[in-house]
Amino acid sequence: MRAVLIVNPNATSTTAAGRDLLAHALESRVHLQVLHTDHRGHASELARRAADEGAAVIVVHGGDGTVSEVVNGLLGQPGHPAPGPLPAIAVVPGGSANVFARTLGISADPVQATNQVVDLLDAHRRDQRRWRRIGLGHCGERWFIFNAGMGLDGEVVAAMEAHRNKGKQVTAGRYVTRAVLSFFRAARHQPTLTVELPGQEPQQGIHFAFICNSNPWTYANERAIWTNPGTGFESGLGVFASKSMNVMANLRLVRHMVGAPRPDRPAASHLLREDDVAWVRIRASAPIATQVDGDFLGFRSELTFTAEPDVLDVVAPAKPADALS
Repeated sequence: MRAVLIVNPNATSTTAAGRDLLAHALESRVHLQVLHTDHRGHASELARRAADEGAAVIVVHGGDGTVSEVVNGLLGQPGHPAPGPLPAIAVVPGGSANVFARTLGISADPVQATNQVVDLLDAHRRDQRRWRRIGLGHCGERWFIFNAGMGLDGEVVAAMEAHRNKGKQVTAGRYVTRAVLSFFRAARHQPTLTVELPGQEPQQGIHFAFICNSNPWTYANERAIWTNPGTGFESGLGVFASKSMNVMANLRLVRHMVGAPRPDRPAASHLLREDDVAWVRIRASAPIATQVDGDFLGFRSELTFTAEPDVLDVVAPAKPADALS
């Protein structure tokens, strides 16, 4: 089996020793080529080349941004399928949140994740076991592997990218601080979003909207944050949109989001929540900050987010470790 290991050497938690361990472990199972990224978008280019050259598996060692680049490089522009069979994707976390890998049931610890991936490769070869196949979402411009959003989270992501561009470290605490500041700033303005869902009348008066392709929505260090516990890689999209910026009302929502996942929570009278929709269209009265997989997409006035089932093979356990029963 031919595999390509794509490494982002600048990812938050990658180390030279960890990269060597991973490469050594993989070389004992597959015919391996190791490639390093050196600029933004490079992972997409390397992934597309690996697919064109017939790689069976691409192992990504980096953060969620690197994984998202690889997936977009493989799948190409939404609506224009990439030619030929595509490699399966394996992830050994190397970032800070590592949402995609953890949601798939892969350990956040790179050494444990390496052992998991090696065991899964062995099982595939020994038992001819099929890879797990998952669905993803897209916004017409690009694919997303776990979440997207317009409004509040878009502003937070834009601010975090500005910090990175200044050479500053981005931590969970900095995210929280920025989210609080953005919330209070947004609370001073009238809602600008209209959300349209299949079979429903458009909902106006929305302040911000989160879209997810899996659960949890994200992680803050070890804590999972849940917006749509019923959403998963095998379902449609989750939608979490607020009609109020009242502090106390939204603090109650936050308690739901950081607590143990329950099918009936988060819930509130001002919350529009759906856990399994084929698409959601969001319109803004003026261009608004938008993010996809933690990357700032820019300012958009209208986007349609669409669920696409069964588009990607992944080297992962059959069921996510933290799935709701």
